[in-house]
Amino acid sequence: MITGEPQKRFSMIREFHLADWFTLANAVCGTGALFSTMTYLETQDVKHVYFACALVFAALIFDILDGRIARWRQKTSAMGRELDSLADVISFGVAPAIIAYGCGMQGLYDRIVLGYFVACGVSRLARYNVTAEALSEGTGKVRYFEGTPIPTSIALVLLLALAAWSGALRENLWFGVVMLGGFELHPLVLVFAVSGSLMISRLRIPKL
Repeated sequence: MITGEPQKRFSMIREFHLADWFTLANAVCGTGALFSTMTYLETQDVKHVYFACALVFAALIFDILDGRIARWRQKTSAMGRELDSLADVISFGVAPAIIAYGCGMQGLYDRIVLGYFVACGVSRLARYNVTAEALSEGTGKVRYFEGTPIPTSIALVLLLALAAWSGALRENLWFGVVMLGGFELHPLVLVFAVSGSLMISRLRIPKL
């Protein structure tokens, strides 16, 4: 007979809906992207950059599917929403930033920009979670997003995949490097600053 803490753990698993398992797959893919990037840093084998980018794309597929499944089965929960946000932070916030770092954006200013990008993604998701009910206006369905959704960072990942394919990694990064006060800034990293700023903007994006 299962008692105590183990029983509680099994009870939590029983509370998962089908959509939640797809959300967890999203998080696993994002984590895999981190592992692939670290392997690239160790081996310098560009195929691991491709693997990392492909895993973020797979995470996006799971992210889309979990929402569709939840609506199809008409089963949503506060835990599911929190799971979705945590998975998205990994797959579309941390993973793109780490891939960018692995691709060569490793200067001090690069790290600041990438940190800003992740912070914007976290803030965007937190704002959505606390305002979703108000934005739905009692209908249970959010009609629009405030700020660009964090999965739009897939565009940055595709850009990095293209850079890898063209050999524009590390010292060969597009737009080169600028020295400011003795520290490096790769101008390409500024696309992450733009993406992060759009996430925390008040720009209204219709939800499809």
